[in-house]
Amino acid sequence: MTAATDELVAPPPTEPGRLNKPWRAFVALAELVVAGVAVWFAFDFWPRGIAKIVERYPDGIVFESTRFIGSWMALAILLGTVAAVLVVDAVRQVVLAARARPKRGR
Repeated sequence: MTAATDELVAPPPTEPGRLNKPWRAFVALAELVVAGVAVWFAFDFWPRGIAKIVERYPDGIVFESTRFIGSWMALAILLGTVAAVLVVDAVRQVVLAARARPKRGR
């Protein structure tokens, strides 16, 4: 018994894709702005995830505890991660926007 695999293979492109697109710099700028806003909100949400609780008893005992609210902290971590990915992609966009064009043959 022979197993013949007929895979469809796409032919290579006839023209190389144009990576140098100056409008990518505007996309990078927009991503940096969104990343900045995400970091701003991450720093705003993190303290909301920490609650200090102080209980005072009649015999003079003071009990202090800290409660961590995971949903706010998780949202702050998520926003920080999204901001990091946006910054990495903004660097990629700038590199593609400013990349030197290949020399054309005459």
